[in-house]
Amino acid sequence: MIGSDQILEMADGSLLDKPCDQTEAKAQLRGLSGQSHKLISAAVICEAGQPVWRQIESVKLTMRPLSEGFINSYVDSYWNEIQYCVGCYRIEAEGAQLFERIEGSQFAVIGMPLLPVLDYLRVRGILAS
Repeated sequence: MIGSDQILEMADGSLLDKPCDQTEAKAQLRGLSGQSHKLISAAVICEAGQPVWRQIESVKLTMRPLSEGFINSYVDSYWNEIQYCVGCYRIEAEGAQLFERIEGSQFAVIGMPLLPVLDYLRVRGILAS
């Protein structure tokens, strides 16, 4: 079994969770606008209910300055897609336009430190190498 999740750490050390509604999503984007933050993505592989491998990756993302009009339009247009996304972006889709710089793995931003997971599965012989 493989499990993965993320947290988002603001520059001041506070953590963001998935937004409850569109108002909170807009507030999150206002807080991230023009700022850098850290997204931490972790994966755990369990066998027989016990963790046998884990990986944590950290990505630094710098969001471009966003206007109030852009924030409103973005959230109103993409709410169904972003409502379950911490930070209210989907980097693999329209959310890419929110950023001016990403330092680290985009796979980790999408939801899992995928390359280390694939490496572990190859080392274990689960995937062909």
